[in-house]
Amino acid sequence: MNTTTNKPSVEVTRTVERLVAGQATSDGAGVKLNRVLTQNLQHRLDPFLMLDAFGSDQADDYIAGFPDHPHRGFETITYMIAGRMLHRDSAGHEGLLENGGVQWMTAGKGVIHSEIPQQEEGVMEGFQLWLNLPKRDKMNTPWYRDFKADELPKFTTAEGVVVTVIAGASHGVHGAVTRDATQPNYLDLHLPGGSHFAQQLPAGHNAFVYVYRGEVSIAGKAVPAQRMAILANAAQADGVVIEASVDARVLLVSGQPLKEPIVQYGPFVMNSQDEIYQALSDFRDGRLGEIA
Repeated sequence: MNTTTNKPSVEVTRTVERLVAGQATSDGAGVKLNRVLTQNLQHRLDPFLMLDAFGSDQADDYIAGFPDHPHRGFETITYMIAGRMLHRDSAGHEGLLENGGVQWMTAGKGVIHSEIPQQEEGVMEGFQLWLNLPKRDKMNTPWYRDFKADELPKFTTAEGVVVTVIAGASHGVHGAVTRDATQPNYLDLHLPGGSHFAQQLPAGHNAFVYVYRGEVSIAGKAVPAQRMAILANAAQADGVVIEASVDARVLLVSGQPLKEPIVQYGPFVMNSQDEIYQALSDFRDGRLGEIA
């Protein structure tokens, strides 16, 4: 892990527009999770469609996993904090997601996949983020990549903040994945008590912070654990400064909005109702999913 002294200055930090607690729900075959970024926030946080946080040491909360299910029109980014989950899909991809690893899947024109826990006890904790695709890319060929924890770029600031760069770039360190259309930045920050972290953000990009340990402060606003802070868009703000008086762990996510119609029906996200009907028809008739 590198230590960086490259400290991008943030002259005016973004403020917190509002805090979101998320909704307790279940998905797959009964996996309990907290849906932090819900469907009613998709336009506000464009290009991001959903963020689920899951975490439990009770096997019954996760053991059945996510059996075969389809996707079309977007990307899924699964970040595993603790636990082991096996991915298989109709395009012939297979990978074991383990502690600190990331699974990035572009569903494109369609894929059927499963995500099944490979443990019967212990903690399973992580996040799944849905990232939209522009209309021009929604019917592209599916793509998949696993990143082990030691393959993800990391650095430590002079204040001891440990940063994992999943996507985009931070302090001169480039992440594992880049995307031209949505320009996602996805950082996992481990902040020691008494530290702060500054990240430059383009004014037009939508951004949020999710705190999963401890508590942080942004522009004087406290953001406690299990809360998402939507960052206000302001032309004069050039980034965000996150301060931690106690040890904290947070996700900082931002991206360039697509400003296209968003039509979602379950696991399909397209630009029109007709495209959703086509996805349902393709799935019903066995045409959805790349066959290896």
